[in-house]
Parts: sequence; structure tokens; C-alpha cells
Amino acid sequence: MDRELLIEIGCEELPAGWLPGLTAQLARHLDARVKEFRLTSEAPAESFSTPRRLTARVAKLAERQTDFEEVVNGPPVTAAFKPDGGPTPAAVGFARKYGVDVAALERHETTRGTYLAHRVRLRGKATVDVLADVMGGLLRDLTFPKQMRWDAYLEDGKGDLVFARPIRWLVLMYGGRVVPFVIRRTELAQGPNVQDVRSGSQTYGHRFLTTSGRAGRAIKIKTFEDYQARLLESFVILDRAERESRIRRELETHARRLGGRVSGLVAAQSSLLQEVPDLVEYPSVVAGHFPVEFLQLPEEVLTTTMIHHQHYFPVVDEEGKLKPAFLAVTNTEPEKPEIIARNAERVLAARLRDAQFFWDDDRKVTLESRMARLSTILFHKKLGSYREKADRVASLARWIAQSAFGQSDAIADGAELAGRLCKADLGTDMVRELTELQGTMGGIYARAEGQPEPVWKAIYFHYLPIGVEADAPPSRQQLGAAAVTWAAVSLADKLDSVVGMFTAGERPTGSRDPLGLRRQAQGAVKILADLPQLTGLELRLQIGPLLARTAEPFGGVGESSGPLLSFLADRLGYLLEQRGFDVRSVRAVLHGGIEGVSPLDARLKLEALAQMSGSAALLGVATLLKRVKNITKGVVDTRNWPAIQARLVEPAELALWAQVDTRAPGIRDAAARGQYREAFAGIAALQPAVAKFFDDVLVMTDDEALRHARLALVAALRDVILAIADISEIVTEN
Repeated sequence: MDRELLIEIGCEELPAGWLPGLTAQLARHLDARVKEFRLTSEAPAESFSTPRRLTARVAKLAERQTDFEEVVNGPPVTAAFKPDGGPTPAAVGFARKYGVDVAALERHETTRGTYLAHRVRLRGKATVDVLADVMGGLLRDLTFPKQMRWDAYLEDGKGDLVFARPIRWLVLMYGGRVVPFVIRRTELAQGPNVQDVRSGSQTYGHRFLTTSGRAGRAIKIKTFEDYQARLLESFVILDRAERESRIRRELETHARRLGGRVSGLVAAQSSLLQEVPDLVEYPSVVAGHFPVEFLQLPEEVLTTTMIHHQHYFPVVDEEGKLKPAFLAVTNTEPEKPEIIARNAERVLAARLRDAQFFWDDDRKVTLESRMARLSTILFHKKLGSYREKADRVASLARWIAQSAFGQSDAIADGAELAGRLCKADLGTDMVRELTELQGTMGGIYARAEGQPEPVWKAIYFHYLPIGVEADAPPSRQQLGAAAVTWAAVSLADKLDSVVGMFTAGERPTGSRDPLGLRRQAQGAVKILADLPQLTGLELRLQIGPLLARTAEPFGGVGESSGPLLSFLADRLGYLLEQRGFDVRSVRAVLHGGIEGVSPLDARLKLEALAQMSGSAALLGVATLLKRVKNITKGVVDTRNWPAIQARLVEPAELALWAQVDTRAPGIRDAAARGQYREAFAGIAALQPAVAKFFDDVLVMTDDEALRHARLALVAALRDVILAIADISEIVTEN
């Protein structure tokens, strides 16, 4: 008979950002441990969480392990018996190991010969006898962004039990009965209030809310349904989706009462709605107000203070303008919500008064006058201060605008000025207090100084883009007349950071990327890939020249060249794959390395390949290209067409020569114009001639002169195709 398994790990409050990952881990690792211990279940494990608990449930788990049977090979038969037929010591030792006679051993046929073997049979244990081992393994399996040592250990010989936070109680029940399990506390840690943590049938309700008795009291449970219902009676909503739904409903209700709605910035610029459900066990919403005079502050200051620092939800009117009101999610069901609101208002007002002071004080001096302050702020010990970085960014932004983008001196002057001032806000009090506003605040101060739109918007948006999606901000509409200036400054800043850090020996490793180089590299390749949509410039800029110019202040890239190019290739590949392009097609367009690649070209080629995905002719050429590449390794196309033609004799090779000679200029011209669908169509049109050639012609003939001519012809075909993409990558291996 199948029975229910219920596990709850009760602990001190877990960080909200960790809970989604831990909840998924719990179910995944429990399923793996159940499978490892040969326990069968009808459905995978379910997992739940609140800030104080991680819960897992298997609705129906078998009462016994499945029986285990394994054939264990011993010595080969040729080494197991003497010439007279008696067993050798190897056979006797193998039989003794399993407590049987040599005569009882089986003979097992393998690809390497016949071996003596013993069939090991183990009857499955009762589930309750192995659940303690399952639980111990589960606790060891969980991983955390930061681990805590809390003077606890398991009696499994593996030392300390580290965890996200100290564990306070443990539920381990099977079929409504407690399975004994204990987490030991070290001798030095034990005291009147610190004891071993033993599994039981008791959970704990909300810390502060109760309908009767003491808040946070122990609750006895039997089944999962009982557990969930009793928690709800004690003001704990176990299901995260239910907590989120409750928060959304109450936010909407309270916002309507205030005559507005929740600001869209909550979804667009923060993860507040995803984070708040993991901060509370029984959410409620209260509404508060702040003095109307604070609306004179920039909206970005108000929303950042509310969202990022206080976890409050700004309220806007129907036109999207901020109202002097906010909504706060609390972990209680207050009898007098106005008291909680009053306290929240007091805290927010204090922060906004500070912001008002910073806003007024920062504007007393210009951004230009703050450049000296940047000399005292270190960017990197090998790359100098932020003042030095600002000078490099200004020079590079001017070069990009003028030389790479081909813009006028006026636009280049604006890019240079914006690049010079883009880090100046690091010296302001506002950014020191609200670090999330760096860049944004610089743009706001530049606007207040009267700088032209291209300059202040370039500063405002220069940290963007962050995402790789095609619609990731900023949009062309947001940028307006500043689009080209912004692209030059944003590219300059990102390339300077990436190239500079690589030359300084700072490189991302595994999941470690403390300097955010992946984010910055992805932002750079996104700008280049989406340049026409972002700026209106139809420029297919290659990465190599940009890197070479960026590296000049550092004395060149040097030994970092290979790792840097590989890193940027990975980032461009990631961007293209995230856009939904097939990974094989991505490999096809990036086959020659990234130095001579234009990210825009790569995107356009992939779009053309996607449009021709049903072309049997193109797939046929791609399939034959594999063969072409193999037989032409080391062959260089000399383009000496008269000499090649003079040696060709077979109709099929003459036909292929004519097709390549005729179509190659059109294919190259289409590629030069960025019309890659036309180029791929030209390649697909070669398919009949290519197929006929390989059916009728022996390339590797004994006639050396003829062989060289045929190889040169095939190499010319290869180079025409590879100049656009290695389409052999799109062929599925059989």
C-alpha cells in the first residue's frame, strides 16, 4: 500500500531571493533520492516554501523498496579453472566473497569472453527503514548562495551540516507516523535553549498572528491536507502562488481606493512582485501617503526609494503620473492598519527628505566640476581611476561616432562630451545614497544643467541595454534624437570595461563574474546586432576594428586576444540563441571566429536561414559541403580559372565550373548588400551541379594535374559558401 511522505524543514527566515531556487531544488533532490533508494511513487515530489519553512510531499510512496538484483562478474573462466578442472585461487576467492561454492557460480557471456559470475539478490527494505538515509542525503544535497555553519552535524561521517539558516524544527512523516531522524548539535553549542533537532509531527504557525493561544505555537499534524489547513488557521499560507494572488488582489483594491493603479515600473524595472511573496507568510496591504511637495523630486528618485529601498509599490493616476501615495505589503493582518501606514509614512518621508537635500545640494555645482572627484574613485588598480576611464570613454565615443558611424563633427562632439561626463554622478551624494541611479542621475543632472538632449540622454541610458531581447530597453522611441550619440557612448563604456579588464587579467570564470563583464559584453553585441532598429544606421560593424581601437590605451590586447575573442563569441552566440535561432545555425554563421564578424550580419544571416529552413536544395548543398571541406583541407583557391578550365574534361565538372563562375559574383554581391536570403538562394541553386559532380566525378584521381584542378574547383565552391556561413553545421547528424 502506498503512503504519503511529508517533509518540512523549519528554520530562521530565509532570504526571499533564495526561496524560488531552494523550492525547486527540494523537489528535484527528493525525487533523485527516492529513485536512488529504489522507492517507487506515482507522481513526482511537490515542494512549497515560506520564509520560515521548506516543505516537500510525495503523495504516494511505496511501502517497500523494490528488490535488487545484480550480476557481478568475477574472474574469466579461462583463469578460474586449472587444466585438471579444479578451481583456481581466483575462483575460490570470488566464491568465498559472496559465501557460496564455486559450483554455485554462474557463467556470464560478455563481449570480452565468458566470466564466472554471482547473481546478487537483495530483498527491499521497508520504506520507514530507509527514509532517515533519504532525509540525510536530502539535507546534504541542498546548496545555497551562502552557507552557514551553525554547530550542527549528521551522524553520517561527513562532518558539519551547513545550511542557509539554522534549522529549528523538522517534520519527517510517512503514512501519518513520525520517522525518527536527528540533527545533532555540537557539545559546545548545546545548552538549555539549544538542543538536538529531532523529527516530529509538529509544525509552527505565524510568529505574531493567532486566533487563540500563543502566536507561533506548535501545531500537531498528520497528513499534508491537515498540515496545510492547520497552517492556514494559524495565518500561514503555504502555497506561494496563493500568496502572490492575494497580494495582487489587495494591491489592485487599495490602488482603486486611492483613485489610481500600481505603477508599471514595478514590473518593468524591478522584481518586487516576484520578491514580496517570499517575504511574508500571511500578506496584507496597507496604503500610505507622503507629502505632496516631494513630487517635485525626479520621478526616478521617488520610485527607486519606494521600490528598491522600502519595498513599497508606487501609485500612479490614469495618465501614469505619480500620486503622493504608496502601498506596502505587511506580514500581519492588522486591526488598525492606519498605525502601520503611519510608521511606513514616517520612514519614507525621512528618506525623501534626505533625497530632497541631495537633489538641491548636488545641483549647486556642475557635472564638469565633479570630474576632479573622479580621480579619487578607483576603477581598477591596474586601469586607474574613474577619471581615467572617463577620458578613455570620451575619446573612444568620439572615434566610434565619427569613424565607425560616419557622423558629423557636431555629433562626435556630443558623444565625446557625454562620454566624459557619464561617470561624473559617481561623485554626487544622490548616487552614493541611491546607487541604483548611477548613470540615470547623471542624465537628470545634465538635463537640469541645460545640456542638449543627445548629451543628457546618452548619459541617462549609457548603462543600458542589460537584456539581450530585441525589445530590451532603451527603445528607439525613448532615445529620440540621442540614439546615435547614446550608441557611441554606451558601446565605448562597455568595450572599455571588457577589454580593459581582460588586459588586466580579470576574466569571468564559471558562475563567477564579479565585475559584470558578461552583462557588459552582451550589451555591446546587442547594440551592434540591433543598430538599425536602435539608431537608424544601416552599418554592419565588425568587432575586430572596434576591439583594436579600444585596446590602444592599454598597449593592445596582447596575450588576452584569444580569451577575449572567445568570450565575445560566447556572448554573441548566447544573444542569438536567446532570440530563438537554432544553435546549429548560430555555429554556422560564427564558424570563422568573431574578429571579422559583424553581429548585425550574423543576425541577418540567421533570419535568412530561418526563412529558408524548408529548402531541400540548400540542405543538399549543406550536406555535400561536409565532403567538400574534408577533401579540400589545405587547398587554397588560386582563382586561376583559365588554367583550371583547361584541365577539366568531364561534363559534370565543366557544368559545376560554369555554375560557380556564373553565380559566385551574384552571391558575393548579395552578401555585400546584406541580402542574405538572396545569397543563400544563389547557393541553393548550385545544388544540382554539385550533386551531379560528386555522382559522376572522382576528385582524387591518379592524374596529379587533373586532381589539382578538381580540388581547386571544389575549393572555389567551398570558399564561396564559407564566406557567408558554414552551412554544413545545419545538417543533422544521423
